[in-house]
Amino acid sequence: MSLTLKIVTPEAEVYSDTIETVVIPTTTGEIGILPGHIPLLTQVTAGELRVTKDGRTSELIIGDGFAEIEADTVSILAQNAIEEEKIDFEAVEKARQRAEEALKNREKLTPEEIARDEAALRFVMAQLAQKNRRR
Repeated sequence: MSLTLKIVTPEAEVYSDTIETVVIPTTTGEIGILPGHIPLLTQVTAGELRVTKDGRTSELIIGDGFAEIEADTVSILAQNAIEEEKIDFEAVEKARQRAEEALKNREKLTPEEIARDEAALRFVMAQLAQKNRRR
C-alpha cells in the first residue's frame, strides 16, 4: 500500500508523489502517517517533514499550515515549503536577521504583521536547524 502526498504553497505545488510514509510536524508534536490512516485535519507548524519512498527518507522544511489526511491521500497546505537540497543557507541567515529586526519593534506592528513575521522566523529557524543537523 502507498500514500499520495501533495504539498502546496500560495506560490506553487512544491511536492507531489506516491510515498510509503510521512512524518509531519504539528502544533501538538510530530505525527506519522501510514497507508490506511484515519481521516484527520490538523494544524502544521514550521519544521522538518520526513518522507519515506522506496525505503529512503528525505526531508522538506515546511512552514505553518494545515494537513488533511483522507483515505490514502495526504494534502498539506503550507505558507512555505522547500526541499532540503534547495536550501540556500546564506539567504536563510539574511531572512532570519530581517525577521528578527522586524520583530524588535512589536509595538509598532499590527497583530497580523506580528503573526506574519513570527511565522517567517519559525520557517527560517527550521531551515537553520536542518543545516545544524547535517553538520
